[in-house]
Amino acid sequence: MESTTTWLLTLGILSLVIVFDLTLAIIRRNKETTMTEAGIWTVIYVAAAIAFGILMPNWTTDANAQKEFFAGWLTEYALSVDNIFVFVIILSRLQVEKTKQQLVLLLGIIIALVLRGGFIAAGSAIIEKFSGAFFIFGAFLIFTAYRLLVEDEGEEEWKEDRLVTFLRSKGATTFVIALVSLGFTDLVFALDSIPAIFGITRDPYIVVCANIFALMGLRQLYFLLQGLLQRLVYLSKGLSFILAFIGFKMFIEAFHGIGIHEIAGVKLPHVAIEVSLFVIVAALTVTAVASLTATRKDGSEIV
Repeated sequence: MESTTTWLLTLGILSLVIVFDLTLAIIRRNKETTMTEAGIWTVIYVAAAIAFGILMPNWTTDANAQKEFFAGWLTEYALSVDNIFVFVIILSRLQVEKTKQQLVLLLGIIIALVLRGGFIAAGSAIIEKFSGAFFIFGAFLIFTAYRLLVEDEGEEEWKEDRLVTFLRSKGATTFVIALVSLGFTDLVFALDSIPAIFGITRDPYIVVCANIFALMGLRQLYFLLQGLLQRLVYLSKGLSFILAFIGFKMFIEAFHGIGIHEIAGVKLPHVAIEVSLFVIVAALTVTAVASLTATRKDGSEIV
């Protein structure tokens, strides 16, 4: 377990980065973010996450902490990219000015951090007192994987329309409507992402850090991927596979937790973190390559 000093230093530094990003967004609220600027900041934030993971052994005693962080961060980052799909739809349909999108996005990300913090605290408490919670989390992830596999975009748009119509009827401004819509989306995605990372690690420190690093720089990533997202046609399928894998892994751990180590004469394996990390990296790689190949073949690439 990480010391209180480690917790305070980590959260203090990450909070300063978030405050810096918020200040930058406020200062540049009337300027449009260019692809070059977005690309530079995305590289910086990704490099920061990688450096954090590489240096983790210097302040953690758990031999698996580094691998768990990378597996958790990659999973949460992929889910965050999926988040951006919805962000693009919301902001474009509401016709939010590009110069105003920076502030809406960053405030939406801060809401996501607060929501995920609450879910992480609740999830840790539930797991600590009720080991059978892994059955519930695992079932939820498998259901989510199925939902991603057969998702109906028309149904999602209908729900969004109802929310927007209600807010407009109350006299809300476009800015407020966009912010509430992003907050609601963050809530839905938090319900998926928190059980997913608890299926990789039970260490609250790693869970918190992986989530923060996955959300840091999401504002810049939005502007970088805004014109390229339609090429990631198989992203939801790749995420579906990852969530299903983690869901089944949680079921296996739950059975081990209640003393059941074999079913119908078949011994239940212990899924090592190395296996989880390999599966996640492989799934994301195949998803990206297949998406780019498919869109190149049908001529839908963005110029």
